[in-house]
Amino acid sequence: MRTAALYTAAGSLLLTTLAAAPADSAPGLPDRPGGPGSAEFRGSVLAAARAGAAGIRFGKCAAEEELPDSVRCGTVTVPLDYAHPDGKQIKLTVSRTEATGKDPRDPEHKVPHQGALVYNPGGPGASGMFFPMIGFIPEWKRIAGAYDLVGYAPRGVARSAPISCKDPKRFFKGPTQAPMHPSEAYKMERVAEAKAYARGCAERSGDALRHYHSLNNARDLDVLRAALGEHRLTFMGASYGTYFGALYATLFPSHVRRMVFDSVVNPDPSQIWYGDNLDQSAAFENRWADFRAWVARHNDVYGLGATPQAVLRSYEKAAARLAVEPAGGKVGPGQLQGAFLQAGYYDDYWPHRAHALAAYLKGDPQPLIDQAAPVTEAAVEAENGNAVYTAVECNDAPWPTSWQVWDQDNTRLARTAPFETWDNAWMNLPCAYWPAPRQTPLDVRTGPGDLPPVLILAAERDAATPYAGALELRRRLPGSALVTERGSGTHGIAGGPNQCVNDYLDAYLLAGRLPGRSADCAPHAEPRPAARVDRSQKEKAARGA
Repeated sequence: MRTAALYTAAGSLLLTTLAAAPADSAPGLPDRPGGPGSAEFRGSVLAAARAGAAGIRFGKCAAEEELPDSVRCGTVTVPLDYAHPDGKQIKLTVSRTEATGKDPRDPEHKVPHQGALVYNPGGPGASGMFFPMIGFIPEWKRIAGAYDLVGYAPRGVARSAPISCKDPKRFFKGPTQAPMHPSEAYKMERVAEAKAYARGCAERSGDALRHYHSLNNARDLDVLRAALGEHRLTFMGASYGTYFGALYATLFPSHVRRMVFDSVVNPDPSQIWYGDNLDQSAAFENRWADFRAWVARHNDVYGLGATPQAVLRSYEKAAARLAVEPAGGKVGPGQLQGAFLQAGYYDDYWPHRAHALAAYLKGDPQPLIDQAAPVTEAAVEAENGNAVYTAVECNDAPWPTSWQVWDQDNTRLARTAPFETWDNAWMNLPCAYWPAPRQTPLDVRTGPGDLPPVLILAAERDAATPYAGALELRRRLPGSALVTERGSGTHGIAGGPNQCVNDYLDAYLLAGRLPGRSADCAPHAEPRPAARVDRSQKEKAARGA
């Protein structure tokens, strides 16, 4: 994702790991790619044994991590290619805070230590290095009392053997257009860009490019488990983290203690990743409608229209104006669309975005510039994240290689879901021209009793990972329980504003209790409108834009 006595210890651990390997508990697995009997599986067992013997030496974090002294950092070594575990090695950076042992509800009570909770925030391409800091948030203090909070940067991300596909100085283009129904000439421009980007990935990463994929992320997770000294893994994955977490559960079911899947990628092999992205574009249209309905209900504050359709006309008016004269010379229709896409992920952005749109249409472009202009200081991080995203998704599965298929599918979808369809297509189009070999997606599933009960969390109107994915994962992991936040669409609901969801999360992680097969929570409160946004809120919104 990161002399003789040591060899003896590693050899002993190797035998232990082999004995505990999930081959017996998942009898159908040997026929699956990467399952027991494969060179990659044997390599992962050996790498885990070595990591378990070496452990992780935690110390002061590097300055570039920008983490407080309370967080300690280290590295874990994994093979670049698990089929050749004695070949090139790469290091993954890891962060940790130790369990406090305190219960915020009863300060006199000493909380038993439950080991490490490892977290991945998704992406592909996102780093989890900041995760240990979440223990300072009230909603997480009970969990932080019982668990060491462990984050890490997956392979390719940040300082974990980073990859790149383009000079970061040339990554942010702006201002850009974002036609919802592009012309043929515009499509050909984007096809040429996709081809060039795919070539850049190959040129800048070479033969290593093929090894950045979800199956290796799952194997890396098992090596990290061993390096932390955990016999069984407690893991929480959000968004994309649910996908390779599900791969882990399939490959290593006997190594699982507890797992939380928050906002679930549909793991059906036929959906990875082309189908999942089409479904995502369709779902974003619904969430875009939710946002516009909210703005319309607060027309007295924003003046953008009293109906969702009127709000849409205000947005389109702004986009047309930006196409002619970009705000601040930096924000065109493409940057506008990118900023408002964030409102489809998180409803706490709604007041910020509505305020910026209203101010722009009234003659003040600064709030929109603050929220939508590219943050050039983040170019290296953004380019790296995009490179990892592209490499993982392109490597994970076959994609259509005919532009005609992409054009037909996205043209059809854009008739009913224009907001996100083409932007999503352009982001993924390098996969049509990808130079590296493709993986065969693993058929995620376990048999009854193979896997300890796991917790699935989902918001019913989540656009980034549509709700059908949570239902599909529950079907494939017998014994799992699904908690649904009804009527809500925020992406990632664990430890958020919904106390009902958080109670189920605490009950599972702290006591292993699940609500049965399913449970529902009412939606969290909608954000309150704000006629203005203070400077700190502007800066927060700009960082997320």
